Amino acid sequence: MTVKQQLQSGMSHHQAGRLAEAEEIYRQVLAQNPDHPDALHLLGTIAAQVGRTELAIELIRRAIRINPAVADYHNNLGNALRDKRLFDESIAAFHHALQLKPDFVKAHNNLGNALRDKGLLDEAFAAYCEALRLKPDYAEAHNNLAVVLRDKGLFDQSIAACRDALRFRPDFAEALNTLANVLRDQGFLNNSAAACRNALQLKPDFADAHYTLANILQDRELLDEAIAACRQAIRLKPDFAEAHNNLGDTLSRQGLLDDALACFDRAFALAPHAPGSLANRIFVLAFHPGCGPAQILRECLRWDDLYGKPLRPSASNYANDRDPSRRLRIGYVSPDFRDHCQSFFMTPLLSSHDRERFEVHCYSSVSRLDAITRRLKPLVDVWRNALGKSDAQLADMIRADGIDILVDLTMHMQRGRPLLFARKPAPVQIAWLAYPGTTGLSAIDYRLTDPLLDPPGQSDADYAEESIRLPDTFWCYDPLTDQPKVNPPPVLENGRITFGCLNNFCKVNEHVLALWAKVLSAVNDSQLVLLAPQGSARLRVLDSFGSLNIDRHRIQFVPLQPRPQYLQTYHRIDIGLDTFPYNGHTTSLDSFWMGVPVVTLVGNTVVGRAGLSQLTNLGLPELIAGNPEQYVGIAAGLAGDLPRLAELRRTLRPRMQTSPLMDAPRFARNIEAAYRQMWQTWCAEGTP
Repeated sequence: MTVKQQLQSGMSHHQAGRLAEAEEIYRQVLAQNPDHPDALHLLGTIAAQVGRTELAIELIRRAIRINPAVADYHNNLGNALRDKRLFDESIAAFHHALQLKPDFVKAHNNLGNALRDKGLLDEAFAAYCEALRLKPDYAEAHNNLAVVLRDKGLFDQSIAACRDALRFRPDFAEALNTLANVLRDQGFLNNSAAACRNALQLKPDFADAHYTLANILQDRELLDEAIAACRQAIRLKPDFAEAHNNLGDTLSRQGLLDDALACFDRAFALAPHAPGSLANRIFVLAFHPGCGPAQILRECLRWDDLYGKPLRPSASNYANDRDPSRRLRIGYVSPDFRDHCQSFFMTPLLSSHDRERFEVHCYSSVSRLDAITRRLKPLVDVWRNALGKSDAQLADMIRADGIDILVDLTMHMQRGRPLLFARKPAPVQIAWLAYPGTTGLSAIDYRLTDPLLDPPGQSDADYAEESIRLPDTFWCYDPLTDQPKVNPPPVLENGRITFGCLNNFCKVNEHVLALWAKVLSAVNDSQLVLLAPQGSARLRVLDSFGSLNIDRHRIQFVPLQPRPQYLQTYHRIDIGLDTFPYNGHTTSLDSFWMGVPVVTLVGNTVVGRAGLSQLTNLGLPELIAGNPEQYVGIAAGLAGDLPRLAELRRTLRPRMQTSPLMDAPRFARNIEAAYRQMWQTWCAEGTP
């Protein structure tokens, strides 16, 4: 058999998926001719297919050195380099392939993939369009075009590209999965789930579609089903880092924090280049009863060492005018300028900014504009759509806008952009609002807090940033509605005290449940209304209370609800019970607004002092407990004093309205004074 016949035989096995047989034949050819470029190249493609990427790169490069004029070699080298995340080298390899063969359709498509991975969405779009110009029925390129259009926030065009892919290839499960993701982005969860299940009918072992289904189920608060779908994705693809990360997020929503942390650790081990799993770990640690501020700071600093510091410019030469008294440009960065709890704090601030002294810019990554987005836009001088912009591109935009002070409103929360702030696009950078804590980023100069969250001299070492204490409060709240009205205490109608907690369920741990059981035991016939996901989480709560001799019929559950129905739920609650070590933040303010007092326990981390700060600003220090015994005593005492409970119910809303917690002009002046102080410091540092 000639070498040519041997290679043809090997390629037949290769194309049929019989990789071991193909590899053996290619090795036989190389035993006779160690420098046969086709055999080296084909052996390299097998190495890439089985995950031996470094060997694949070595073999294909040997083939190219022997015969540099074969476009296929450069194309497959580009694919192997992309698998290794060497995107610049990958892009160069595809360009070399296209120099040799300009009409090489697959190379145009693969170039688009590498450009998209690097965040160069416009360039990726152009590469896919060129592939489709050459081959209009190329279903894979239509699907890839749909993905990049989704990344750019062009959802209608993305859906059209999915439809084109399916028109040319009706059994294309990958295109159905892309369609499911786009529909999910738009909030069409039923249609999204249908597309995803269609993909799984066509391809039951499609791990990516099981992962997509898990995301959809999580959005629908079907957490048990989401966990099952995620685990199925992992069974099919054990090294699926994103699925491990998503599983951790879903488990954290069920309050299973140790299990969640283990998933984040696994995701990080599989994909240490991806910052999301470590960011999720940092966020969840704040909820963990066994975690203190030193551990949180240590993890944040590790994140910065791995991902932040390598992006920090070596020399930051800013063109900003160092005039300490001029009008300043303030930039706020967030994906949540929409119907999101963040709007209850940004609306009063943006409404009250002194626009003569401050030029306000918002950098928004909102994928679905809504009434809140439209309400916020007129409150600022410049509104930038950052959706589809890479962190590097957005950093360039911010520099071009001449932003003086850049404010991170999301930090390590979902869809935050710490890699943007790591690039230090503005001379002064601040963390605020997402949660009172630290980012760990050396590129962020300050964090905003208040004297009650962070008593001066007690906690400054817990943070990488310098703490700037606003005079009164970290929060300034506007519920954005006056409905529903406050009702009388429900105990006056039903004759029994109803405690309640509508906090994020990940704040509810066994220590919290044990203390609540003592409260229920201390108040005869009382009941508890608790927000919890359906399924196993509720059963776990009932089992926990049962082990503490609390009848399960005293526990009532409510799901996550739209805001009007959520606020209406407070009509059923007499007294709020706070969580620890992570107190209620927005939820407690909502509770006060609805006339429901909240009993809080002061914790040893900043997120556990939210109740202390809010109740002190309301002039209600008697609801603040320093230890668990006091917590039970305060709750039971209030439950036994119905006149006091009725008075609080009647006066809490007006008390809030006249407190620093809702004094938007006062808060804006305080935060602007902090901005001016930071700016003057930066100006002084640059003065010769």
